[in-house]
Amino acid sequence: MRRSRSRIENQVRAILDAAHRLIEVKGDTFKTQELAKEAGVALQTFYRYFSSKDELLLAVIGDGMNDACRQWARVAAELPDPVQRLHFYVTSALGGLNAPPRHGALAQFVVSVHWQLHRVFPKELAAAEKPFVDLIEKEIRAATAEGTLASSDPVADAWLVAELVRSVYHHYAYVPAEDDAREKVWQFCFRAIGGSVA
Repeated sequence: MRRSRSRIENQVRAILDAAHRLIEVKGDTFKTQELAKEAGVALQTFYRYFSSKDELLLAVIGDGMNDACRQWARVAAELPDPVQRLHFYVTSALGGLNAPPRHGALAQFVVSVHWQLHRVFPKELAAAEKPFVDLIEKEIRAATAEGTLASSDPVADAWLVAELVRSVYHHYAYVPAEDDAREKVWQFCFRAIGGSVA
């Protein structure tokens, strides 16, 4: 049983890793046959785990979000207070938009498939994006408890901050980001949830 579970995990991981590599080169235009070849699995194996290419693309977005949130949380754990951690999350999510082509390709992929997936898998897409909302909500609650923010509804505020970050991310995926775009978004969010500049 353990060997079978490990084999399944390895095959799914190989498929997701292959999808990430193809996305860097081709965006979402790759064929499932190309993916199976890149992953080193049979086409039937792909369809054993994913009923369609859209389902795979949803998994790729969820996988990327989970990975990014784990990395951000690890770094943010070193920061001394919740406002600094919140600032880090908001600006980090927008941090790579003027980065090397590899990151740009990923940003454009996310934008190009987001609404397509939202139409087909609205609940699943929301679940895939929730780890980022959860990071934000945790720090809003902590900062409100400390009195450095004044949120009356941390759940709604976290969702709105995440939606604003996502919208700005989508906008700048195809055009150069302004140098101070990240800080402008952060200052807007900070004030919107009751922060004040000394």
